[in-house]
Amino acid sequence: MPKLKDANELNELRQKLSKETFKPNTLRARVCCGTACTATGASQVIDAFKKESASTGVDVEIVKTGCQGICQKGPVLKVEPMDIFYQRTKPGNVPWIMSYSILGNMPFRQGLYRDNFLSEPVPVMTDIPFYKKQKRIALRNNGIVDPCNIGHFIAVGGYSALGKALTSMTPDEVLNEVDKANLRGRGGAGFPAGKKWKHTKASPEKLRFVIANGDEGDPGAFMDRSIMEGDPHSLLEGMALCAYAIEAQYGIIYVRHEYPLAVKNLRIAIKQAEELGLLGNNILGADFSFTMDIREGAGAFVCGESTALIASIEGERGFPRPRPPRLSERGGGAWGYPSNLNNIETYACVPVIIEKGADSFLSIGTKNSPGTKVFALTGKVKNTGLVEVPMGITLREIIYDIGGGILEDKNFKAVQTGGPSGGCIPAEHLDLPVDFDSLASVGSMMGSGGMVVMDEETCMVDVAKFFLSFTQSESCGKCPPCRIGTYQMLEILKKITTGKGEQGDIERLEELGKRIVKGSLCGLGNSAPNPVLTTIKYFREEYEEHINDKYCRSKVCSGLGMYTIDHDECFLCGLCKQACAFNAVKETRKKFYIDQDYCTKCKACFTACPIGAVKISKQKRQRSGVKS
Repeated sequence: MPKLKDANELNELRQKLSKETFKPNTLRARVCCGTACTATGASQVIDAFKKESASTGVDVEIVKTGCQGICQKGPVLKVEPMDIFYQRTKPGNVPWIMSYSILGNMPFRQGLYRDNFLSEPVPVMTDIPFYKKQKRIALRNNGIVDPCNIGHFIAVGGYSALGKALTSMTPDEVLNEVDKANLRGRGGAGFPAGKKWKHTKASPEKLRFVIANGDEGDPGAFMDRSIMEGDPHSLLEGMALCAYAIEAQYGIIYVRHEYPLAVKNLRIAIKQAEELGLLGNNILGADFSFTMDIREGAGAFVCGESTALIASIEGERGFPRPRPPRLSERGGGAWGYPSNLNNIETYACVPVIIEKGADSFLSIGTKNSPGTKVFALTGKVKNTGLVEVPMGITLREIIYDIGGGILEDKNFKAVQTGGPSGGCIPAEHLDLPVDFDSLASVGSMMGSGGMVVMDEETCMVDVAKFFLSFTQSESCGKCPPCRIGTYQMLEILKKITTGKGEQGDIERLEELGKRIVKGSLCGLGNSAPNPVLTTIKYFREEYEEHINDKYCRSKVCSGLGMYTIDHDECFLCGLCKQACAFNAVKETRKKFYIDQDYCTKCKACFTACPIGAVKISKQKRQRSGVKS
């Protein structure tokens, strides 16, 4: 395609591509090639379609899309024009799909979505509970376009917002529209993007940067990653609109080195946009030039913090820096120049705001948190994956209506939002609206969008230790409150979860946590104690059990409880004796028993028993000379 001279040529190209691309009544398979589906065999499914198409002589258009959301059921795909959705597709299913759906215009029932083995299959994606309550803005093109084909993006309306801005809006009008929409930063803090843009533009410096934070170091989080992999042009368009609004000249996308597919697709997208004249000098004939580059990070969690990210971009070690100056001010941004930093999801929402207007965006979500939010729904939930929901939806709706409820129909216990430094929210707040202010009111946060669901068998003390161990190991070590404080908190948690907890440990954790929040330099330290503080707040009795009764009700922590064998259940298989390395399991002619003098409470016998005859109960202890 030749370089576009102006917005009119872009519109003409769009009209042409919309007729030629995704023609109606075309036999087509949109195969999810997101990271999860690729790992479960999406490429083999595509090869099977090509092979079957060649053998039958039936042309089938294959579209390799980004993440379609329901990662638990991958590989997933949608067959058109009959609009049939298939889950857990294996290469061996492809001949049946070709025979039934592509040639016979009917669904292949064995490959359709079902809630359970006895329920009726659901052939249409939008009728599946996982998708019913979702509304896609940031992920609007995921599952539709090939991320490596700019023609697909333009055909579905891509770069129309940029064309509109350059031909009929001044930079201030674009900025004011984003400000009016009250687009709050989706990276975690929730600061209004429009206010940040205005502050950057107010700097007297003429050279400015637009920076996208694609670091996303939260374990299990892949919201920004899915946009970069599945719809990179929406990010480029959003960044270009920001650059036009604040009169910036250069853009940088900061991506984790561990995201090779995202880096690859972004490089392809940038090259395609440059060849069409949508990036570079005098874009679409306007007096606006904007060039972009990619910087790969080394995978440090702290580089998700804005000043540490800037240091990494500049080639220095990712240490947070004191503020002021802020990134938007002289001396604070990249190489000292004013820089606007937003995360990937925030930029992806901008073209929709400019194209449809701020009022359309404000009509979704809540008054103080308009629009949608993308979450990585993981943990003990039936349907894990990527979901985009309107702000204000409740936790119960996300976990039960979209996620399908708790695995094995167990009881819900807690959900952690906001990544490893987010708070744990108990069942009593299941009907809490999901927005920035509501989550903060219960001690959690929106964060970048991680959402980990926990069931009744989860030990909340162990969960707090797990998340704190991550934030402690990822601490850059620059400021003592974070470096030393998180280490001390982790040591106390290790004591508690190994049966060595003491009176006063809970109070020490609370005091340390509050001091870390107040004294740390950056957001990592400010939020690192959140999992501990919220679990103490809502699940204090579990901490007390670990310390006072030397007992873990979830049977997760080693070194706690008294181990015994129920002789009524035991069928004398001897696996417990084989597993014990300390000769604590003794055998008589008719039974096995555990010698408490030898038992180290390592849980080997408990884990080895196939029928649960090894029991863990509260430990009998001496207290002030009286047996408890």
